[in-house]
Amino acid sequence: MPTATTLAELSGLFDLSGQVAVVTGGSRGIGRAITLGLAAAGADVVIASRKLETCQEVAAEVEKATGRRALAVGTHVGRWADCDRLVDTVYDTFGRCDVLVNNAGMSPLYPTLEGITEEYWDKVTAVNLKGPFRLSSVIGARMAAAGGGSIINVSTIGSLRPGADELVYACAKAGLNALTIGLADAYGPTVRANGILPGAVATDIAAVWDERMWERVAESVKLGRVGQPRDFVGTALWLASEASAWITGVLVRVDGGTYRQMS
Repeated sequence: MPTATTLAELSGLFDLSGQVAVVTGGSRGIGRAITLGLAAAGADVVIASRKLETCQEVAAEVEKATGRRALAVGTHVGRWADCDRLVDTVYDTFGRCDVLVNNAGMSPLYPTLEGITEEYWDKVTAVNLKGPFRLSSVIGARMAAAGGGSIINVSTIGSLRPGADELVYACAKAGLNALTIGLADAYGPTVRANGILPGAVATDIAAVWDERMWERVAESVKLGRVGQPRDFVGTALWLASEASAWITGVLVRVDGGTYRQMS
C-alpha cells in the first residue's frame, strides 16, 4: 500500500542540485527572478543577455546569495552564431545543460502598423522566435542524447489575444507557442517542453507606460494587480523540476486571471 508523501520527499521534487540551467534575458526582470530562483533550488546557472556587465552583476549576486556557480555570457539571441557560441560555452564549462529557459524578448513601440519596417519585423522576430528555435534545437538534441531535460519558453498572454500595439511581438510569441508544442513532440519522451505566458508585468521593459495605463491594466486583472517578476519563479521551478515530471507541451498562463477560459 503506498505511503503518504513526506515533506522531505515533497521538497525533493523541486531540488535542482547538480543541474545546470541556462536563462536567456537572465539579467533583469522575469529572467533575473527565475535565475535566482533556480539557483536557490540548487542549480548552477548561466546568465545570457546582450549586456555582459549586467549579466556579471547578476552572476555575482547569485554566487553570494546561493553559493552556486554562475556564469555570465554576453549573447544576442537573435543571431545564430551567438546562440551556437553560447551552447559551446555552456557545454565546455559545465559539460551539460538540464534546464533551458528561453526568456529573452523585446517589443519596441511603433506608431502604426503600416509604419512598421522590415528591419523592425526582423529584429523582433529574431529575438523572440529565431533565437529560441536555434537554442532549443541544439540544446534539446543534446539533452535527449544525455537522457533528459526541461525547456521552458517564456511567451506572453498577448500571443492568445493580441492587441494592435504589440502585433509583431505577439506574432513571434505565437510562433514560440507552436515551437513549444513541437519541441515536446520532437524530443520526448525524455525532454519536456513547456511555456509560460505572462500577463502585464511591472518590469523596466514596461517602464514606458504612464501611471494611468498601469491603473487601467490593473483593473483588467482578476487578482487586482499587475504581475511582479517574483510571480514567475514558482511556475518556472515547477516546470524545471521533477515536480512536473509528467507535464509537457503545456502553455501555462500566469496572468492574474486576465485570460480566463474553460479549456
